[in-house]
Amino acid sequence: MSLSTIIIIITGITTYLGFNDHKLFERFKFSVSGIKAGEYYRFISSAFLHADWSHYLVNMFTLYFFGDFVVHYFGPTYFLLIYFGGVFIGNYLTYYFHKNNLWYNAIGASAGVNAVVFSYVTLFPFEIIWLFAIIPVPAILFALGYLWYTTKGTQNTYSRIGHEAHFGGAIAGVVATILLDSQAAFGAHPLVTIVLLGALGYGFYYIQNRMS
Repeated sequence: MSLSTIIIIITGITTYLGFNDHKLFERFKFSVSGIKAGEYYRFISSAFLHADWSHYLVNMFTLYFFGDFVVHYFGPTYFLLIYFGGVFIGNYLTYYFHKNNLWYNAIGASAGVNAVVFSYVTLFPFEIIWLFAIIPVPAILFALGYLWYTTKGTQNTYSRIGHEAHFGGAIAGVVATILLDSQAAFGAHPLVTIVLLGALGYGFYYIQNRMS
């Protein structure tokens, strides 16, 4: 059984438990007020909860599709570092931008999944990703389009999508991959990696200015 599958199963169990136990759900979700009260575990625990089964399935299907590539390339230890590093960085970035909004709550593994996806993109930028399972798109174009979408998505104050967490996960995936294997990231396609870093830098600058 692959490591990705194990994470998918565990997350499915905890997601189900969260659906049926309101106290557990409230205890472990991402919560600005909870984190301010010292409950730092919420930076990670929120990744094991989802809003509904469709939310869970989208995240876990994506992890299943990309996860094994990253596991095979880096090994299980570094894969876990990328995944949970993405969860933490994504949620920390969310906290950074929403720390004055005590009502702000979030759940989901999207930041960790994004870290894995963007690690894959950094390693294999010209591989084809099948968007919506029918549209072939080079990985780097998918990544740039996604970053544009999620950066602009932060404009929507009433959105139920955690764009800041998604963006933070992308940062974690790219940076972790560069730190773990700079030769792979820059050796074969340095310009692509520089463009990706530039898009992340611009996105962070844009979100920072919008939030300030």
